[in-house]
Amino acid sequence: MADTILELKGVKVNRGTRLALDVPHLAVRRGETLAVVGPNGAGKSTLLQVMACLLRPSSGEVLVFGEAVRRTTSLVRLRRRMAMVLQRSYLLDGTVLDNVAVGLRMRGVRRDEARRRVERALCTFGIEHLSARPARTLSGGESQRVSLARAFVLEPEVLFLDEPTSSLDVPTRTGLLAELGEVVQRTGVATVFVTHDVIEIPFLAERTLVMLGGRVTADGPVREVLGADMRRALRDLAGSARWILSQGW
Repeated sequence: MADTILELKGVKVNRGTRLALDVPHLAVRRGETLAVVGPNGAGKSTLLQVMACLLRPSSGEVLVFGEAVRRTTSLVRLRRRMAMVLQRSYLLDGTVLDNVAVGLRMRGVRRDEARRRVERALCTFGIEHLSARPARTLSGGESQRVSLARAFVLEPEVLFLDEPTSSLDVPTRTGLLAELGEVVQRTGVATVFVTHDVIEIPFLAERTLVMLGGRVTADGPVREVLGADMRRALRDLAGSARWILSQGW
């Protein structure tokens, strides 16, 4: 398909004698938001690593931007069109501004262009007032905002999120998910969002993929994949989220 940006065909990942991932076919379209949900050990992070070209599958084919990833493929070239945010922020020594700008410096972006993009990313996540702050002195929520700004400043075509809010308290987590959902929708970046918590899905995803034992057990729109009881719980959560945000959290 012309608008397919990521595709897996017959992909398997073996870890010793255990089959950690078995995906006959999976495609992600340009601009699509996909939530990958499942319990710990379901294969979610393994799938993400394969899609992000960080892990070579034991068998099968991975296509990124329409190009089959082979042993001779320049992975750096492909990864420069992607960005990833992990559960932990892994900030570097230096200021918030330094951390957000580091990827642009590595890519040789002109100083004036880098400054413009960094300032825009800081404003997007409401941390422009922290630009001169040492990054390692930030709170958990502030640190994840820096990580997100560092990813979005690269203007990626694909964004991978590996449980980026799971370590945060509920008000911080809810507020950040709501803001992140708005940014993803506004920018139109294709997003693969891994979580073990289904209550996070409605903030970011249009499509939900359920994994269990390294296999995809369900794939489709949220309302089709999740049952009626779960949908009611998610609507209640969305109402609670709006209330929390209205209180200035």
